[in-house]
Amino acid sequence: MKNMSKKLIYVEEYVSINGINQYLFHSGTNHENPVMLFLHGGPGSAGSVFAHAFQKKWEDIFTMIHWDQRGTGKTLTMNPDKYPTIDLLLKDLFEIIQYLKKKYNRNKIILLGHSWGSVLGSIFIKRYPEDVDYYIGVGQIINMLENERVGYEKVKELILQSNDKKSLKQLEAIGEYPGEKLDNDWQKKCIKLRKLQGKYNFTLKMNFSTIKMIFSSPVFKLSDISAMIKGAKANRELVDFLGSFDIDSEPSEYKIPIYYILGSNDWQIPYVIAQEHFNRINAPHKKLYLIPNAGHMTMVDQPDLFFNTLLQIKNIQCNE
Repeated sequence: MKNMSKKLIYVEEYVSINGINQYLFHSGTNHENPVMLFLHGGPGSAGSVFAHAFQKKWEDIFTMIHWDQRGTGKTLTMNPDKYPTIDLLLKDLFEIIQYLKKKYNRNKIILLGHSWGSVLGSIFIKRYPEDVDYYIGVGQIINMLENERVGYEKVKELILQSNDKKSLKQLEAIGEYPGEKLDNDWQKKCIKLRKLQGKYNFTLKMNFSTIKMIFSSPVFKLSDISAMIKGAKANRELVDFLGSFDIDSEPSEYKIPIYYILGSNDWQIPYVIAQEHFNRINAPHKKLYLIPNAGHMTMVDQPDLFFNTLLQIKNIQCNE
């Protein structure tokens, strides 16, 4: 990858983490900026190939790090038989943070967790609060099964309001949803539901503009397509874990500042559920931001508003 933008920090690398080589992408404009690690969604959906679509301004105030998690993206391509579990990922994340702290001479870094990444991040900050300056949850998952139930009912409501007979027929063909657990049958139904949710702008549509976005990424390789396809199998155990995840089953006590950035049209991971949980959080500082006219890919849907929110959070932290 050539640094066409001539940024001060612009590096792709594979780092030996927890027994395997794992992919990191660093990008930034100032060595003095705080370091933020972006925890991507999925599980199995690399954020590195989307970074160029939303984080240009972010790099003025943060040094951004994208990690293709075990079982995802370029890390999966490098290690096709190394599948993740939640325990392996938490250990991976711990080692990556130690690596970043040393590389950038920091005592702590910032964690931003999007969707599945918000599950990983929320668990990590309770175990290792001393390593994290503050946490930002985007599309924050609280209870995945409840998310799916509420998201299904919301899209059904809008379909009926719109008298969208074609979509209603497709929704009815899905049958009972989501079921009692996130199994293979659920995954097949979920793909169909996501298409309907995309139609109503709940989430990112897999259309020409999205494909163009991926292919225009400076870090994209054709092998990334293969990794996307293989990601479902590689992350099967994580999907099982996600099906039983309920953040409300644990005390809502945090030792670091907590911020949520939610999209007002995010009904894939319904923002209303995250709002309810946020009200119960006890932390040194907390604040929730609701971004208007934004779905699950909040930072892509409203990049300027999202950046302004990040800037507000950074300023709050600087003044603490």
